[in-house]
Amino acid sequence: MILHPLSDFINSNFIISDAHPNYYYEGKCPQTGEILRLPRTPLTKAIANSLMQQLEQNHLYSYEGKMYGILLVELPNGEQKVIKAFSGLLNGNSVVTGWVLPIPGREEVALLETQTLAKLAAIKQEIITLGQLPEREEYKTLSAEYTQELQAISLHHNHSKLQRQEQRQKFCQTLTDESLKIALEKLETESRQQGIDRRNLKRRQNEILQPLQQIIADADRKITELKQQRKQLSRQLQTEMHAAYSLTNFQGQSLSLQQLLPRGTPTGTGECCAPKLLHYAATNQLKPLAMAEFWWGNSPSDDKRQGEFYGACLERCQPLMGFLLSGLKPNKVEIIYEDEWLIAVNKSSGLLSVPGRYSHNQDSVISRLRSLYHQEIIAVHRLDQDTSGILLIAKDIVTYSRLSQQFQQRQVHKIYEALLAGSLNIQEGEINLPLWGNPDNRPYQEVDLERGKPSLTRFCVIDKEGDDTRVEFIPLTGRTHQLRVHAADKRGLGKAILGDKLYGNHHDISRLYLHARELRFQHPHVEKILHLQVKTPF
Repeated sequence: MILHPLSDFINSNFIISDAHPNYYYEGKCPQTGEILRLPRTPLTKAIANSLMQQLEQNHLYSYEGKMYGILLVELPNGEQKVIKAFSGLLNGNSVVTGWVLPIPGREEVALLETQTLAKLAAIKQEIITLGQLPEREEYKTLSAEYTQELQAISLHHNHSKLQRQEQRQKFCQTLTDESLKIALEKLETESRQQGIDRRNLKRRQNEILQPLQQIIADADRKITELKQQRKQLSRQLQTEMHAAYSLTNFQGQSLSLQQLLPRGTPTGTGECCAPKLLHYAATNQLKPLAMAEFWWGNSPSDDKRQGEFYGACLERCQPLMGFLLSGLKPNKVEIIYEDEWLIAVNKSSGLLSVPGRYSHNQDSVISRLRSLYHQEIIAVHRLDQDTSGILLIAKDIVTYSRLSQQFQQRQVHKIYEALLAGSLNIQEGEINLPLWGNPDNRPYQEVDLERGKPSLTRFCVIDKEGDDTRVEFIPLTGRTHQLRVHAADKRGLGKAILGDKLYGNHHDISRLYLHARELRFQHPHVEKILHLQVKTPF
């Protein structure tokens, strides 16, 4: 079983109170240049910590230092599962029950890999043999012996030289003529003989050591050649493997490592956890929610610590991230405020506030936050799908109830900013037009003086921008599409909000230019006023 239920790692009562990601796997989309991100969250760290405990209990894995990773995924039916991976081989195997499969392509070069690995093993053994030649130890021993002998003879000769100097002085003071000459010649003969003895020793040393040196030098040259040969074989194998390895992203696009990294790739690229996990998710219609990687076991270079979390490695994984994440629908939500009771987010245009009535797993602010927090949370109010800005979410029913009451009693102060398609002749004022939702024409809202509910909006002009007008709206009621209808209807401002496809027929504009910029309300549990503000993105 490769897809594991969350219960394999955490119990059903597990709650994450702080879902802020502490790391993002990210890369630039090759097509759009957009930065794509996948978080490492407290929930995935908790899952990874549980996997560490399993590894510790299974001693088969404990001695082999390597990176391990888990990926929290969502199935098409909305159910969350966990997949896990290891880097390289596990106990010499690339396929292990319960772990994701290696990236496809390795089987295509299996024979070449076997042959090359055999050659590399033979080269390694030959290098070891050449490095352990008996002549190396013999040379080391004899060289040390000759060094000691030379040191001893040098000490003796230096002592003799000092004695001869003293004798010369004495002879010069006590002897004359022929007797002095004979005595000095004797001292010179002794000096010459000691020089001959030293040169003879060095000659004998060279006669014995030079052949050994030559053998060692030849062996070192051979080692250098073998290392170059080994490097070339490794590169050739790596090139073949990278041409065969095929990665797939969430757009359904498949490319080889050689196509992705034509300038060359380090050894082991494609064998790491992150590419394995993301490739498996992409090829099995699994939506990634968050990922975590950690080191377990001994580190050969002491640069990794067991149980520590690490991000995408810079040389092997990071260059692949942009491609691997391409096509993955963003799952991030910009949180602008959070405490133990509530969350405020800056919702992006095009994202639903809550899932549809019959589509509980539909992409929305609430579904994204639930996947991060792993707990039930409730939207206090709504923003239209195409409207961006501040959205309040409660973490419990009591907070939801208290905040909802403030909205119902019109105690929440809201400010929106919009760009209207056209020029206004009035600077500020109020729009008081009752709105009615025709059940035969949902979700369209219309002004209806008889059946409509009271709807009141204040406005003021901020600026003129060419043929358009930037306006600040303060809704005193909170009807569906209130600002959009009050702007577009001729009895209101008569100028639709730019990008409004429903009330303004602006089908050629990418977004609705309406933004919930500010929100001011009484904190439901603390004696303070919260005044939240976000920058208008247009």
